[in-house]
Amino acid sequence: MADGASSSGAVAAGGGSGGESVVIDYGRRRTTCGYCRSTSSTSISHGLWANSLKADDYQALLDRGWRRSGSFLYKPEMERTCCPSYTIRLKASDFICSKEQDRVLKRMQRFLDGELDPPVGSPQCKTNPTKRSHDEPMNSPTSKVSRVLAYEYRTATCPSLVKEDEFICCLSSKINKAIEMCFQSGILGSDVQLPKAVVKTVKPQVKKKVVEAAQKNKGGTVQDLVYTCNISFQLAAAIRRALPEEKHAVLGDLSPNYIAEKLVSTMEHDGAIAGFEVKACNGHLNFYSATIQAVQNHTSIDAGAEASDKSTSPKQSPKNRKNARHNQKARKLEFSITRSHFDPEEFALYERYQTKVHKEKTVTESSYKRFLVDTPIVFVPPVSGDNTVPPCGFGSFHQQYRIDGKLVAVGVVDILPKCLSSKYLFWDPDLAFLSLGKYTALKEIDWVKTTQRSCPSLQYYYLGYYIHSCNKMRYKAAYRPSELLCPVRYEWVRYDVAKPLLDKNLYSVLSDFSTMQDEIPQTHTCGPYDESSAKNDHCESPTDEDDEDSDYDESDMMVDEDMVRSESNADTSEDCSDISEIENVIMILNSSRVKYKELQSVVGPIERRHLSELERQLSRYVKVVGKELSDRMVYSLS
Repeated sequence: MADGASSSGAVAAGGGSGGESVVIDYGRRRTTCGYCRSTSSTSISHGLWANSLKADDYQALLDRGWRRSGSFLYKPEMERTCCPSYTIRLKASDFICSKEQDRVLKRMQRFLDGELDPPVGSPQCKTNPTKRSHDEPMNSPTSKVSRVLAYEYRTATCPSLVKEDEFICCLSSKINKAIEMCFQSGILGSDVQLPKAVVKTVKPQVKKKVVEAAQKNKGGTVQDLVYTCNISFQLAAAIRRALPEEKHAVLGDLSPNYIAEKLVSTMEHDGAIAGFEVKACNGHLNFYSATIQAVQNHTSIDAGAEASDKSTSPKQSPKNRKNARHNQKARKLEFSITRSHFDPEEFALYERYQTKVHKEKTVTESSYKRFLVDTPIVFVPPVSGDNTVPPCGFGSFHQQYRIDGKLVAVGVVDILPKCLSSKYLFWDPDLAFLSLGKYTALKEIDWVKTTQRSCPSLQYYYLGYYIHSCNKMRYKAAYRPSELLCPVRYEWVRYDVAKPLLDKNLYSVLSDFSTMQDEIPQTHTCGPYDESSAKNDHCESPTDEDDEDSDYDESDMMVDEDMVRSESNADTSEDCSDISEIENVIMILNSSRVKYKELQSVVGPIERRHLSELERQLSRYVKVVGKELSDRMVYSLS
């Protein structure tokens, strides 16, 4: 794997808490890029296989641009790879929550409070499957199946909503009966098929706008708009299409407003709806609450029965009604963190996620273990009274999110002396509407803030790689104020400073910004969040229902073992320019440890061509892991 090198390396750092760092097989790899999907092997990176790795050593490698996939560590060769990948981090205490991120938190809270129900149907839930598409007929089999699935789901999971559903169906039936009385008494003929009414609950934000408009125009109090139906518009269009113009005069005005008023009159003549008043408003049929009684208590629209109930039952306050509703529907979110290990329940969720979200055809336990369970990081347990290690310890962990006991998301993370490093997230495809990628990222940031109280050194949240050339990876910069790692000097540079450089050149020495002040547009320092720029720069969805593809949760690409071991031709252009850089590298030979500068005195003379090859290999190794780490690690000659 080592780019044509004749030796491979094994590295072992001795001493210190958390055991030893043992890393094997340093080299380069060329692979097909998983970000730009180039057919040529244009992704070039350095790689190490690790048997064990101290938490502080892995922290040092992170701060030099390395990441891990299972026990394999890799670092993009930034000058040569097709999609330069910059390590990105956020200081948790400085985090500024955007409006979009705040909407994600509120959406989850509404779901937990029972005010928001999941759409049912397509597992990916990118659109609400219970909504009929514009091209789908009203009575198509798909439409009927969706309605049946929705009813069955709500009956099983939310029994308190069944009564309200039945009440809405009763309202629809009452409107359809009025339609028959008005338009199908021989005037239209039996061949004309009229659409069926669908009554919808008015959303709180729409209701608020209606109330504000009514108060502005009329003043005083207004009735509570609960349900609405737009069947009048559909009827007007259907009748005009079905009948010749000479019959239009027989029916009179065919405007939606006229039809709505005619339906209201017919419904009132047929019998009042207890607790509700129906009105025609700009062609819509609006149902206003005439009492303060809770909607879910209406199980029938029989006027006499409801009137009797109304006269005998006490009134409920709005607060009590809300609490009763929440107690019936509230969901419980639980969070737990465990050390990395194979869990069949987690694997089942991962398999669903990979096949339904990422369209993988086969998912095996062995690939899952290599990717998300195997870890070289040595666990460091917490010590009572010691504020240098968090309560969970240092190492690799799986953070589980459960709703009412069901596993819905798993975050694979590394907890290190300075940071929580987010590696991967997989979640329940049926809950995509909750934007679990964004939600769990926000919870991980909050975890760092909380844990910092017991471990002050743990301040940062590492989001993996930021790839400016890949739209799906730009969302990471939306967690502000983030920093990018300079690939040459390994200094941290604010994202708002680095972005103009990346707009010009995908590979940039970010720490050069100080010498380019005249060329770079002035940017504000990390202050109030600019929501408009976030939508343009970071591909955040401005709508309430996010497209989860814009929230790409992979911090690292899964590494295939066979792919990693593919070799390329030796790059003879790289010679060891400074022998002093490698002379203190410790190598292991026949179970003995020896520094490079003492190698020939121990093993005898070595041919120059072999020595030159080893020097090139060690020089690249020292360059990418850093002088400090390379001096305390052991490099094994094979």
